[in-house]
Amino acid sequence: MVITISCYIITTVVQRANSMTVYLKSRLLSLQGHKKAALHGKINLLLRHPIQDRHPKKPARTRFAPSPTGFLHLGSLRTALFNYLLAKKTGGQFLLRLEDTDRTRLVPGSEQNLYDSFKWLGIQYDEGPGVNETYGPYRQSDRTEIYKKYSDQLISTGHAYRCFCSKERLKGLRDSAMALKPPTNVTYDRHCAKLSKEDIRSKIKMGVPYTIRLKSPEIYEPFEDLLHNEINLQPQINPIDVRYDDPILIKSSGLPTYHFAHVIDDHLMEITHVIRGQEWLPATPKHIVLYKAFGWNPPQFIHLPLLASTNNKKLSKRKGDTNIQQLREKGILPEALINFCVLFGWAPPSPEDPDRKQSYRFSLAELENLFNLNHLTKGNAKLDESRLWNFNKYYLTKRLSDKTQFSAIAGQIYELLGKKYPNLTLTKVEELLMLLKGNLATIYQFESEFHYLFTKPEYTNNPYSEKFILQCKQKEANKILHHMAEKLSSTNVTALIEEISKTEEILLKTVFESVRFALAGSRPGLKVPVIISVLGVKEAKDRMLEASAYLDHVLKNTNSKVDSGSESKLVNK
Repeated sequence: MVITISCYIITTVVQRANSMTVYLKSRLLSLQGHKKAALHGKINLLLRHPIQDRHPKKPARTRFAPSPTGFLHLGSLRTALFNYLLAKKTGGQFLLRLEDTDRTRLVPGSEQNLYDSFKWLGIQYDEGPGVNETYGPYRQSDRTEIYKKYSDQLISTGHAYRCFCSKERLKGLRDSAMALKPPTNVTYDRHCAKLSKEDIRSKIKMGVPYTIRLKSPEIYEPFEDLLHNEINLQPQINPIDVRYDDPILIKSSGLPTYHFAHVIDDHLMEITHVIRGQEWLPATPKHIVLYKAFGWNPPQFIHLPLLASTNNKKLSKRKGDTNIQQLREKGILPEALINFCVLFGWAPPSPEDPDRKQSYRFSLAELENLFNLNHLTKGNAKLDESRLWNFNKYYLTKRLSDKTQFSAIAGQIYELLGKKYPNLTLTKVEELLMLLKGNLATIYQFESEFHYLFTKPEYTNNPYSEKFILQCKQKEANKILHHMAEKLSSTNVTALIEEISKTEEILLKTVFESVRFALAGSRPGLKVPVIISVLGVKEAKDRMLEASAYLDHVLKNTNSKVDSGSESKLVNK
């Protein structure tokens, strides 16, 4: 009971917190001993740390600000989706901004991939490139004059300084910082912060390249994260050889770094909530220093948990683990992907009716109404691909239940396979699709898993049939197939299988497996009587005889190898 109650406390919404405390107190009266003490501790914890309402009461302005350095992946989609849903739920605005200042890493086609993916998923931004550019431009490479104005302001107020250090000197500082004991994770020594105005003017006149660095405080103030509460992050400093956490704001090319540009843009675009990945947590103190240097109020921060595989390893976008385009090409539907992705760090609210089963299937429109920051979760979100395929099967079945979408999907499959299988007509595709509805996780399984319904099954290079051949008694399987081919009719399939099992004293399972081998190359899926009804009696009989002949061939080859091996041993003797 105590465990159940503690889990409920964690997941309950803010509006139920007070009533829950009353309920716990009433339960306290009926418990004894260690259970009573444990529950008492839960109540005190709830009273000392009441559940905070993290969801905004006013319309939120959120943004998704990707760098076009690669195709959209699951982590980025999750970030975009949460920002989109928060804006929609609160009646606010969702912005798209392109952070394209790292020109060396731009990937051709990645920007268009982003637009195409959003359109496919049904995510529409309220402001962005080409859409309601009130706060534009929305491409950072078009905002360099804006960044120059604000970097000059920071220099004039003493919050930033020009750094003329060469790449060689900076590398030496990094190497020496790592060699310190204890080592430090900040490396710069503020050499250029001490330059006189005359030195600075002289270097600029000589054309010495420079960057602009933020002059960070020695100690960062704690900051509030709506998911993680108060966070206090400090750099690791060596007290003997002090270095400073002074990040570069403007590169020598004149383009801003992420640290600088996004702070300026978020303020000017009036962003109220920044939802981003947990990997940005260590940089957040620097960002808050920038806000305060300008005298601005920072937005509310929410840092989402990392995406991990089922074995708890961080996913690699570079290895293509989470590429949206690749998932789309595998036949994943947008509604399945949205549903799958929203559960990475968000839990749906419990039904108000306790007898109603918790649902995890939601359309995008339903999510726009349900999404709430109070239901965010902290633990790493584990990516279980089987769950994605289950969602896809559900939504594909749902589409196939609609006449218009059914016809469109049948046409799509026919277009994919018609030339490869000349005997496969659109009518046949529609018949099979009606039969397979509920068995397909993707339209591509129509061929990969059920091609035996419209073409001969393969008995070689097929792991299912190869496993059967290795495990079966081939003479017994041959006997079964010959009996089936002799007596099979459209009305006696199950009865005939049971009769063979009984009269030949063969396990019923073995008879079914032998017939499935002949008809489908041992592939699982449809029941044997259904397969025969689709193929027709004549085709089914032909396949049984062909499979029997194939088993004879395998048996002869096996015996030949055995005999050859025996002769070899005799010769060696």
